[in-house]
Amino acid sequence: MAYAVRLLAQGFQTSQGQGFIRFVAKMSSIGVGLGCAALIILLSVMNGFEYELRTNLLKLIPHAEFINVDGSGINLPTDIKNKLSADARLKHVFQLNKASALLQRGNRIKSAEIVGINSDYYQAKYANLFNAADLFDINTAGNKVKPILLGEGIMQALDVEVGDKIQLLLPQTSKDLSFKAPISAWFSVVGDVKLGGELDAFIAFVNTQELGELMAFSPEMTSNIEFVLHDPFIAQSFVREYGYQFNQAVYMSSWFLTKGHLFYDIQLVRTVIYIVLFLLICIACFNVVSSLVMSVKEKSKAIAILKTMGASHKQIRQIFILKGIKSTFVGAFIGCTLGTMLSIFLPDLVNAIEMLTGWEILNAGVYFTSSIPSKVVWWNVAGTFLVAVLIGLLATLYPANKAASVKPAANLH
Repeated sequence: MAYAVRLLAQGFQTSQGQGFIRFVAKMSSIGVGLGCAALIILLSVMNGFEYELRTNLLKLIPHAEFINVDGSGINLPTDIKNKLSADARLKHVFQLNKASALLQRGNRIKSAEIVGINSDYYQAKYANLFNAADLFDINTAGNKVKPILLGEGIMQALDVEVGDKIQLLLPQTSKDLSFKAPISAWFSVVGDVKLGGELDAFIAFVNTQELGELMAFSPEMTSNIEFVLHDPFIAQSFVREYGYQFNQAVYMSSWFLTKGHLFYDIQLVRTVIYIVLFLLICIACFNVVSSLVMSVKEKSKAIAILKTMGASHKQIRQIFILKGIKSTFVGAFIGCTLGTMLSIFLPDLVNAIEMLTGWEILNAGVYFTSSIPSKVVWWNVAGTFLVAVLIGLLATLYPANKAASVKPAANLH
């Protein structure tokens, strides 16, 4: 008897029904597959943006820093230096000068963030991005015209080339708030800098000692103290911890205040993607319910025959659960495979589309990356697959229970 039940059950599973039921079953698999593929692709893009933020942007901008308030400069006290040297969270600490200034060439003026760097700072942050050897050339120390490196966007805005001279106008502050003429100095452009994103539009590099002299700082004083951390995400608490111990009034800044919105935007978009595509997968699995319910109605006589041959409620329930799981499993597997493959090759596909159409999807002057990044995280793929199969399993419970409750006497006529 059990052998006959197994044979009939096997034939019942393979007869997927005809017409509309077959169509709904296929659409449910396609819907689950599309939902899984879309979820993996979009999550990979969000992971890519977060990876670019962590590995590229956070290497270029200060993690945390103290900024001079009154224009007299700041210096690290000995006790804080000792604490910092013993702090395992700290990777580097630099004293350097920064200033907001105007750059002028002819009748063209461009605002810029002037960053004074020394050789240690350059080697730690920018050595693999551009050549700044001219800034530290001792042969130019006595020249009236100092060397400067300009961001690519600034060079385009001022229409300058390497070798051209530009004027730097540095604002002066006074304690009585009276107007003072800006400090003026001439610089020679020795190279351009391409860091990517909006940084190229406003950043310029000079020798930090020369900038300090323009700002009338004594040799041991600087305008900024910058901290490079092993974990940039503790920057807010780190800068406050040491800022409250500092013996001078300083602005306490971190990358959360300047670029933190980018990270929070990524987290927000990722959460919205989770919710929307989770609902999409649920809707697709609802089609599994519909197809199974229709299958129960169509196969009510076959179910009754199985019961008269000895099939239990549990066995009938298992048949319909397997039918639903099969549909969801196939859709989720194909969708996850397709989504993973597209995510891996997405940057190349986007670059090919940009080359063919001439359309730039991400403007390098606005965003911190000029291409669509993608990073496949395998636990995202596995999680998407398991969640889809789990939702499909839950979707089969009602039709399976409905099939198990079919009464042979009412359907064998």
